[in-house]
Amino acid sequence: MKRQAKTQTPNRGDNAQNLPAERIEAQPELMPTAPQPEKGMIDVAQTRAAQEVQAGMVMAKRFPRDEQQAYARIMQACKRHKLAEQAIYTYPRGGTNVTGPSIRLAEVLAQAWGNMDAGIIELSRTLGSSEVMAYAWDLETNMRQTKVFTVPHERRVGKGEDFRVVHLTDPRDIYEMTANQGSRRLRACILGVIPGDIQDAAVEACRQTRKQLSAGEPLIDRIRKCVAAFHELGVTGDMIAAHVGHPVEQINETELDTLRGVYQAINDGMAKTGDYFGTAKTSSKADAVGSRASQLAAKLSAPVLQPPVAPESGAVHASAKTIAYLLKAKKENPELYAEVCGRQGIGADVKPEDMEPESAEQIADDFAESKGLL
Repeated sequence: MKRQAKTQTPNRGDNAQNLPAERIEAQPELMPTAPQPEKGMIDVAQTRAAQEVQAGMVMAKRFPRDEQQAYARIMQACKRHKLAEQAIYTYPRGGTNVTGPSIRLAEVLAQAWGNMDAGIIELSRTLGSSEVMAYAWDLETNMRQTKVFTVPHERRVGKGEDFRVVHLTDPRDIYEMTANQGSRRLRACILGVIPGDIQDAAVEACRQTRKQLSAGEPLIDRIRKCVAAFHELGVTGDMIAAHVGHPVEQINETELDTLRGVYQAINDGMAKTGDYFGTAKTSSKADAVGSRASQLAAKLSAPVLQPPVAPESGAVHASAKTIAYLLKAKKENPELYAEVCGRQGIGADVKPEDMEPESAEQIADDFAESKGLL
């Protein structure tokens, strides 16, 4: 019998080694390939995010919220003493104090209301700044609030004119700055989705919890605790006395509740110490009034370096740098300025010095971003 010859399958690698260069170029499958970047990772992440949103909306439609149960959960949460102490902030505007839910209460409202998605996302990071988006989305009604803003990687150190700007390079410092700036926008987004009457009821419930908490404790002891808490923020007892217009020992229940809101606003980053308190002075009302008069006289005699402020006593405005930028923006591109103001629900005829500081800063950031896209 004849022995059958064995047929061997040629090895592509062996053939590639024996072929001349022009033959290898003619056969791309024989060419060694460099490792390709994982381009599919971005597509996978986008697909996963889309699927999560779709799943959330489907679950929200299948299990709609029971508003009565959600309201009951909110009222029950407002009975917690720690939440009640942190639930309200106070901000001076136009000579009066404006109060509202803090970021802590806003987070509880979103959790108890249900079928909501809210958070802060860092969209991009460049050398010196981060582009961040805060959002709140009612998956059941498809109501969505978003705010996109830029966070510079810098921090001001010092008070008054004696300050310096420190540029941040540590990732932890950048994260904390981004989270701090984003929490205020997140609060605004959540409160833009939750019904207003629910917010008012929660604030009132927290006030009642405060009263019950302090019922068995003498007022003077609570005043001392309040002064000690402000001391950690760099606010002395004399500064508090100048703010209320009389010695701290004479603070009543209403003033103490207002001071708690002031403390929460500063602690949450909603306001600065200088928005409420000046430098440490004597606690008498006359000295406090004299100090304010001297400050006003100094401003009138000094050269005009910034746009004039509104005449209302105690009014709070954005920084001089922000006001100057908005005035310049309105003059250079009035159409774009009006469009950006409209996004914030503010008319273009409103003076920058009459805007809320947060709104003015947001308009300035949006204008700079929109101008860069033109």
